Amino acid sequence: MLSQTSNIKRALRAELRERRRNRTSTERESATEAFTQNLIALTGQHSAKLVACYLSAQNEPNTRPFLNWAFANGISTLFPITREDGLLDWAHGDGETEAVGLFGMPEPVGELLGPIAINDVDLIIIPAAAVDAGGMRLGWGRGYFDKTLGSMQKCPPVYAVIYDDELLDTVPREVHDQPVDGIVTPNRILTF
Repeated sequence: MLSQTSNIKRALRAELRERRRNRTSTERESATEAFTQNLIALTGQHSAKLVACYLSAQNEPNTRPFLNWAFANGISTLFPITREDGLLDWAHGDGETEAVGLFGMPEPVGELLGPIAINDVDLIIIPAAAVDAGGMRLGWGRGYFDKTLGSMQKCPPVYAVIYDDELLDTVPREVHDQPVDGIVTPNRILTF
């Protein structure tokens, strides 16, 4: 049986998914340019040479132009690969080939490096449904990133990529939920 908090999270996620689906192509294109510039700036601020970042799905903030920039500028990137046990493997990918992961999300094709590969990155960029003013992240409900972040002994800066209207006053929280250090939106980089 789901807790009251779990039910609230499910309802909020449904609302946020609908908002993303209703964004126009013009809004998405404009946001993509701004996301890209802010992700480039964030990488520079942290002097990151190895970045963990997700491959965006259709209605997510588009990370691909940033990833193309990283590849062209010698920034190595690790991508998450979902596993059935709830953990994430990591891969560098070849920059072009993608597969469909366990939950229909895009994943790179490349040598699997295992869950501990993320311990070597300088910066982690993750998806989110929303983030609150204190840095608590609401994910999409499977807990992969919460497990990963919660298991790291020395975690580099973690930033969630969201639209400006997905920064909320508060998000529902459960004991396993992990906060982020900041967010990247089309209009800003915010560190908590």
